[in-house]
Amino acid sequence: MKKKSILFVIGILVCLLAACGKTADTNEKEHDTAISQKLTFDHSEELTYAQKFSIDDYEGDYHLVTVTDGSRYLLVPEGKEVPDDLASDIVVIQEPVQNIYLAASAAMDMFVSLDALDSIRFSSLKADGWYIDQAKEAMENGDILYAGKYSTPDYEQIVQGNCGLAIENTMILHTPEVKEQLEKFGIHVLVDYSSYEPEPLGRTEWVKLYGLLTGHEKEAEDAFNKEQAAMEEVQNSAAASGDKETKTVAFFYITSNGQANVRKSADYLPKMIEMAGGQYIFKDLGDEEEATSTLSMQMEEFYAGAKDADYIIYNSTIEGELDSVDDLLAKSPLFEKFRAVQEGHVYCTSKNLYQSTMELGTITSDIHRMLVGDDEDLTYLYQLK
Repeated sequence: MKKKSILFVIGILVCLLAACGKTADTNEKEHDTAISQKLTFDHSEELTYAQKFSIDDYEGDYHLVTVTDGSRYLLVPEGKEVPDDLASDIVVIQEPVQNIYLAASAAMDMFVSLDALDSIRFSSLKADGWYIDQAKEAMENGDILYAGKYSTPDYEQIVQGNCGLAIENTMILHTPEVKEQLEKFGIHVLVDYSSYEPEPLGRTEWVKLYGLLTGHEKEAEDAFNKEQAAMEEVQNSAAASGDKETKTVAFFYITSNGQANVRKSADYLPKMIEMAGGQYIFKDLGDEEEATSTLSMQMEEFYAGAKDADYIIYNSTIEGELDSVDDLLAKSPLFEKFRAVQEGHVYCTSKNLYQSTMELGTITSDIHRMLVGDDEDLTYLYQLK
């Protein structure tokens, strides 16, 4: 009898523990969506590739944006009330968002694709720093004003210009005092983590976030679908020529102190090389959990890992474009021993590569054409001789 009693008690405890577990899961889910007693959760938007932000929709056209750093933003429609019972960490952004200070240069191409350039009033780059014609023209016309670098913004100009939002890239994490100062002036700050997306189209999908902010959701969907179709076309072309030996590619630049800066294996750019039909030379480089998408290594270490790459691509977006192979050799005599240098398979990116966020399909196509020897009139790559 004792044995049966013990088993009965154990059974009850197991059931209670299971019930507690179920309640905990439910409460966690409610915590994620029940941000206010005055808002009714509708659904979470499905993102195809992006992992660094999410969008929850609430009845009445309210939207909660959550970014990978834990920041949460409630977008409140024009004329609608702001719930007074929100958690203190939720930033309220009244729509429409206007007079944006854009310090995340990679996002500019997204605003252009949305036809939402008029929502940007301030830039952290001067006109000659833009390789996007529409952005350069807007600054030359005075429609967008230079308001200082991301690290030294012109606070007075930004505040007097009724800035509705500052969009920063992750460099702001190195100067947290700037973010704090902007927030003290009542300017909300959103950090763009699109460059941390592991999938190329995940980076492009951030256009949906900016479409939501500016009221251009339809344009955002169209822009993303267009880029997705371009990527699929490249992949189909690469698959059609997949019977040939897969070529290896190194993508890098040399820093001012002589180190090689390379992309981690899980970064979106190595994925683009794979989608183009190639293989990134560094198969298991870097920790996926670390917050950076690149790392620097001594030249000797880079040589050991990349000397046998079939192709090397020099990334000009940081240290500037190269004119010839001699410019590359001037950075390190070790390049003379690289297989790609000896075989004439050395390429360089154009300066506008990083700013052309909505052209990843074209960039991937360029890489594919490089790999198959069809490299005449490439858009974002050119051969060094």
